[in-house]
Amino acid sequence: MLDYVKHASQTYTLVLLSRKSQDASFMSNALFIGKVYYRFDELPSTNDWAADFIASSQKSAAKTRPPEGTVIRAANQTAGKGQLGSRWQSKAGENLLLSIILYPNWLPAQKQFYLSMSVALALRDLVADQLLPTIQGANHHANGLSPALVQIKWPNDLYLGNQKTAGILIQNSLAGSSLQSSIVGIGLNVNQLEFPAELPHATSLARSYGIVFDTDHVAELLFSCLERRYLQLKAGRFSDIKAAYEGQLWRKDALTRFIRQADGSLFEGVINGVDELGNLLVQTENGVNTFEVKEISPIL
Repeated sequence: MLDYVKHASQTYTLVLLSRKSQDASFMSNALFIGKVYYRFDELPSTNDWAADFIASSQKSAAKTRPPEGTVIRAANQTAGKGQLGSRWQSKAGENLLLSIILYPNWLPAQKQFYLSMSVALALRDLVADQLLPTIQGANHHANGLSPALVQIKWPNDLYLGNQKTAGILIQNSLAGSSLQSSIVGIGLNVNQLEFPAELPHATSLARSYGIVFDTDHVAELLFSCLERRYLQLKAGRFSDIKAAYEGQLWRKDALTRFIRQADGSLFEGVINGVDELGNLLVQTENGVNTFEVKEISPIL
């Protein structure tokens, strides 16, 4: 079904997909993530569209909010967002650009980084546990990338070796001491082979594994991985999530050079893990230091 929707004073092509009409082999095992699915040819930002969607539903007479697990996906974003105001660049039609609406009102605000860890783990599950075994089973060349090299770079980027293939931007709305709603934005480089010169450490699944992927199939697998980790979080398995996250943390226990963003000074340290708020714990000659997001960056 093809329809058009008016949004933010612009018209975008919207594709509404019926789950029953899709190839059964591509169907997700998820119970609620992706069951309501909005697909656009182009949007400025899927996160912004999701936020406006939630806001407009709250103002409507019926006050019916989008169902939990609603997915907003665009083939292209003209103003994609990254962490702390950075821009997410992606070639149109070759990657996954989507946002998921969740309502983790059972999650205390001080534990919101656990949602970030859960989403990052779901992305790693997708690549290391779902896609890579299939590639190897089909005798495709994976360029030497074993599951051990699929890691999470703090706070929530997915790395293949020393190259970034996915980023996450989560926008939380708080109600008192708990979360009210969360918009989980994901950019996953799937089939893009060339990247701008200013992104020397970017890669994609196709570039790393040497094959072209069906983005719809990858999306369906991602929904299942996300739901499994989300339900693990909802069950209160915080220690399991943190242990799994730290177990897949890029450069953990390895001597690494860092640069302080404030003054450009350099130092060496060993990543020990993260604290409850998501700050990075780095062992230096002066003891264990705590760093917030964007306070320091590793030198690759």
